[in-house]
Amino acid sequence: SVPSAIPPLGGHGIHVGRIRGGDGGWAEARGRRRGWGNREGAKAVRRIVEAAPDAGVDVLTLYAFSSDNWQRPEHEVGVLMRLFRRYLRSEVAERCAEGVRLQVIGRSDRRAPDLVKLIEEAEGVTREGRRLTLRLAVDYSSRDMLLTAMRAATDASRLDRFSISALLGQVMNTDCPAPDVDLLIRTG
Repeated sequence: SVPSAIPPLGGHGIHVGRIRGGDGGWAEARGRRRGWGNREGAKAVRRIVEAAPDAGVDVLTLYAFSSDNWQRPEHEVGVLMRLFRRYLRSEVAERCAEGVRLQVIGRSDRRAPDLVKLIEEAEGVTREGRRLTLRLAVDYSSRDMLLTAMRAATDASRLDRFSISALLGQVMNTDCPAPDVDLLIRTG
């Protein structure tokens, strides 16, 4: 059945999306390893998260790891997953103190069990954050998400923009879909 509409997040601020890309190539161009570029990219993300609320951003979605990234060399995938774990272990308490609510969206069935547990704990600890909603898209594919949501819609005649948003929220493994992105930034 089609779920009832879920009210969007946010107040009067904006929703910014940032698609990460090019960190490894940036590092190689400087004679460094790709992992170094990914770590430097993570530092840039920290600065963005800290600055976002003062810039009027209510929701910040960081597209961190697409479903296609599983095709990268195993070592590189390992570096990215270790960075994600490190973020969850070291940054969550500080972000929580700053009023940041963390949500991880995307497929969860391919995540390692320890990572699933870390994500659940981080989302629980930050659930009351109201200054900024930080959404990390991990193992996401918009095409797969849309296909899965449409398969879940048993009665297409009852679909409207709000019920579609609710379906997409279910597919993204979040109970609170964000408003439409106002500004999308793609690095590279």
